[in-house]
Amino acid sequence: MDKANASRPHIPGYGLPETEDDLMDWGDVETRLEASKHYWFATTSPGGRPHVNAIWGVWLNGALYSGGGPDVRWAKNLEANPAIAVHLEDGEKVVILEGQAQRTSAEDDHEVTAVKAAYKIKYDFDHPAPFWKITPTLAFSWTSFEKDATRFKFQEQTHVKAKH
Repeated sequence: MDKANASRPHIPGYGLPETEDDLMDWGDVETRLEASKHYWFATTSPGGRPHVNAIWGVWLNGALYSGGGPDVRWAKNLEANPAIAVHLEDGEKVVILEGQAQRTSAEDDHEVTAVKAAYKIKYDFDHPAPFWKITPTLAFSWTSFEKDATRFKFQEQTHVKAKH
């Protein structure tokens, strides 16, 4: 993933500094993404109904990977609309990702092999392929909202189009 472009989020009336002093470092955010055990996924059903679920996952090479059978609600939602928001469990040291999801190959290619190994280390679980790869386009993070709230924008990626 290309380097994240950090700036202040535009939230008028919330007392955020107007300077870019004390912006967070993306490397620190990635450390929290790697360490998190649970990730809250927010997807949208084909009928427009929101769906949120706590999921296991691994952060590798600038993307979040998660397993999920084709019959679980959130995976069905992503099949119809690959837009996703992900939030870590901590409501004080916040990390929020917005991005696109796509299925990895079902074969044991290099990407899938690395994800399986990371799952085994992190959860002591042999997770089968395929996985969902979530590539962020935008992220928000803070540890002290009024001081270091930061928006990270990533270079546009080629994404899977939603099915209509």
